Parts: sequence; C-alpha cells; structure tokens
Amino acid sequence: MPSALKMAANDAALEAAVKRSRQLLNKRALVAAAASAVPVPGLDWAVDAAMLSKLIPEINREFGLTPEQLDRLDPSKQEQVQKAATMVGSVLVGKFISKDLLIKAAQKIGVRMTTKQLAKYVPFAGQIVSAAVGYAAIRYFGEEHMKDCIRVTQEARLEIPLLGYTP
Repeated sequence: MPSALKMAANDAALEAAVKRSRQLLNKRALVAAAASAVPVPGLDWAVDAAMLSKLIPEINREFGLTPEQLDRLDPSKQEQVQKAATMVGSVLVGKFISKDLLIKAAQKIGVRMTTKQLAKYVPFAGQIVSAAVGYAAIRYFGEEHMKDCIRVTQEARLEIPLLGYTP
C-alpha cells in the first residue's frame, strides 16, 4: 500500500497536510520511544495513550476533520464526510477521542505493543528493542490514520484547510 504522501500526490493542500502531520507524528513517536525505553511497567502504555489522544485530533485538524471543523460544514457535506468515514472504516475521523476509541485503536497495533512490553525485561538490548518497537508502533498507527484521513477527504471531496500552508 502506498504511503500517505504518495496518496496525496498531485494535491498540494493534501501533501502539505501530510507533511505537517508527519512532523507532529515524528515528535510524538520520539516521546513514545523514550518512554518505552524506561523499564517501568505500564509507563509506556500510559504515554502511548496520551500521545495518541493528542496526535489523532491534531492529524484530524490538519485534514479539516475535527468535530468542530465538520460542524461548520453544510449538512450535505457533513453527510458525505460521515459516509466516507464509514466506507473507509475509520473510527477516529471526525470523532472526539475517548478512552474507548483509543482502546479500539490500540487493538490495531496490539501485537507490537505486547512485543514492546516483553522486550523491556531483557537488560539494555531489550530497552533498545522496546524503544524501537514503541516508535514504530506510533509511527505506523499515525501513518495509517493519515491514510484514512486522505481517503475520507478525497471520497467526500472535502477541501483541506490552509493551516500554515505554503506552496
């Protein structure tokens, strides 16, 4: 499957939204990786949940898909976005991020998270592996969410907000 940037090709506003989202994603993934390296059981899960609860709304915002942004659309466009989100199968597009939604999202990357927990108990090398897996898991989840956002905006023919847009 192509990357989010390739999916956004030939649309400058979408490409800009992906690039801004990736900057946010990289910062959050680095924090998650640092937390994963700390050998305190459960700390990384708490940090991952906090990172995702902030990251998902920020990515949604870049694509014009926060609940507030969608409320400003005319009702027919709101319906198009809802249909597109349902078709794409995303539970996080245009939604307030709750604990239940984060649990559903974490299920997508559950195997990676379990590996990360197990790796922590191997001295030094395990912490490096745990940090790498933590970083990769957050990056993967963020990239998949960006792809969902792109599919929804393309399907609904939604205009991307020009947040910090420079051609």
